Amino acid sequence: MVVTEELAQELPAEAVEEAKARAATLLLAFRHGNQLAFDHELDLLLAENIEREVTTLLTWIAAEAVRKAYAPEVGDRVLRAMARRAPKDTGGVQVDEETANAAQLIEAVAAGRVAEVRGLVAATADTTYLLGGLLQGVAMMLPLLPEGELSEITAELRRRHGGTAHVPEARAGV
Repeated sequence: MVVTEELAQELPAEAVEEAKARAATLLLAFRHGNQLAFDHELDLLLAENIEREVTTLLTWIAAEAVRKAYAPEVGDRVLRAMARRAPKDTGGVQVDEETANAAQLIEAVAAGRVAEVRGLVAATADTTYLLGGLLQGVAMMLPLLPEGELSEITAELRRRHGGTAHVPEARAGV
């Protein structure tokens, strides 16, 4: 068993796992261009005044990634190049709503045009808006399903994904 001693300015050991999870949430939202999730998590962090802890963990995660991917001398060059290219305004995730055509995606899926679906997804740099539009379209279609269909669909999805808990069927607008 390894015993560690906490330094005065160090993040308390019991808070490390929680902070890592929060940093990972922030990184995932940034990586996938999910502006809403990124902004929400950032707002929570700022409201709780724990920016220092999360910044420390994000830096640790980035340093570990660089250490594992590059030899030390190459890693330093990569970091210097990234620092030179850093945008002036880093306050948000870059998104592009204009390239997300959810209606075209739904039509392509319905028609079974696999190549078009793949092309649409590949051509959309930020899939957050594309998936959001797809979810909105599905929600609009739910009231049109015959009685009991939704239960069958959700039961099949649970079987496929290993979930067994029963959740009562929700009707749109409720």
